[in-house]
Amino acid sequence: MGAVSRHNRRVLIVGLTGGIASGKSAVAERLAELGAVIVDSDLLAREVVAPGTPGLAAVLERFGTAVKAPDGTLDRAALGAIVFADPDARRDLEAIVHPAVRARAAELTRAAPQDAIVVQVIPLLVETGQQQAFDRVVVVDVDPEVQVERLTRRNGLGRDEARARIQAQATRADRLAAADEVIDNGGTPGQLVQAVDALWARLRAAATLEQPAERT
Repeated sequence: MGAVSRHNRRVLIVGLTGGIASGKSAVAERLAELGAVIVDSDLLAREVVAPGTPGLAAVLERFGTAVKAPDGTLDRAALGAIVFADPDARRDLEAIVHPAVRARAAELTRAAPQDAIVVQVIPLLVETGQQQAFDRVVVVDVDPEVQVERLTRRNGLGRDEARARIQAQATRADRLAAADEVIDNGGTPGQLVQAVDALWARLRAAATLEQPAERT
């Protein structure tokens, strides 16, 4: 368990991942409603490149002012157009952002209350080889064609561009191979809620089993 030492703590740490447009946010929102502490890497990725941060300075040094918006923030659309078309550029961006995000996520996890279930939402968990850093890995799974439909509707992408973004991530098979738990999000919103509620019950049971014995 790499995120927080197992010793002298009573926190179950879960990695939540899935392909783009798989429904990770919906799963995380429901887990938060049930009582999980959510640490969202997408939000942290914005935080670590906010104006005035070393992260933004490093991104601008690498990619130039073309990815800087008029208000001084990062132009994420412009940056995305670059990195999704160029694997080397994407790796350079990840080398800047990922260490800062991991450090902040670890800080927030350490600050979680005793007996918490901390869910770190990490889109590229498998791609970055973090499977062993968690007590449980949960994968939100959906058919790739459903991802394409959601991306074209949600993000206004063309189908070819949507497929390119999906293919830039780990394969579905690789994610499923890393999973301790799989949430199928190919059904209705109600079915997803039921699946997450059942997952929460299993996580609560696991947290109870893995708590250290009380000293006498």
